[in-house]
Amino acid sequence: MCRRLRPLDAPMPGVGPDSAKMRQFETGATRNLDASKPDYEGFLSPLAIQAFGRYMNKNRTQADGSIRASDNWQKGIPLESYVKSLFRHFMNLWLHHRGYGYLASESLEDALGGLQFNINGYVHEREKLRSSGPVNPQEKGAP
Repeated sequence: MCRRLRPLDAPMPGVGPDSAKMRQFETGATRNLDASKPDYEGFLSPLAIQAFGRYMNKNRTQADGSIRASDNWQKGIPLESYVKSLFRHFMNLWLHHRGYGYLASESLEDALGGLQFNINGYVHEREKLRSSGPVNPQEKGAP
């Protein structure tokens, strides 16, 4: 392995005015600080993602028995549909939370999965709009 030498006039990594913007690993590798970058690994829970995956996989079978593609929802669902479904799932979550789960029309796990699906879908549609048009769902042209 050929190592490149640092030119004599090049600043040393981790030294000087920009050192606060850099980090250096024990191996000598350097990277920019990641404090301002989204920490997806920290923001998300593998347990929650796994539970959501179980919910989504369970709900891939359609009424006619066919299996929908896992990304079928990305073709577009109106925001109004997401909100109406979200409220139905929220009512079931609330019933479970308040000790009235026996009145809910679905399990707590399904209520949580349905909420997550509808929130993700709503955010997905809003982000698509944000990059291409109106962001107010009441504006003309919004899905």
